[in-house]
Amino acid sequence: MSSDCLFCKIAAKQIPAKIVHEDADVFAFEDIHPQSPTHVLVCPKKHFASLKHAGTEEEAVLGKVALVAAKIAKERNLGSYRTVINTGSEAGQTVFHLHLHLLGGRAFHWPPG
Repeated sequence: MSSDCLFCKIAAKQIPAKIVHEDADVFAFEDIHPQSPTHVLVCPKKHFASLKHAGTEEEAVLGKVALVAAKIAKERNLGSYRTVINTGSEAGQTVFHLHLHLLGGRAFHWPPG
């Protein structure tokens, strides 16, 4: 846990959030600024800033993050959805704790923004 990380504080229950999934390795919560009807952030509990900072020791938890996103999408009956991991500020990352955005409930266009 990083003491100054917003998402670590959410995982530690120091900051409130609408948690939709939690297990020993991963937690997920509703985004406070949703970009679609479903906008959930799925995070590993272990702090690392981004994919750029992930090593082979994060391989299992990265897979679990993706599978948790798929599970939430299925629970919400999303026929189509988008998953996004921003890496770095120029890609739109604003919180430097790896997280996957699960977006659904509306049509998306390609290429994205």
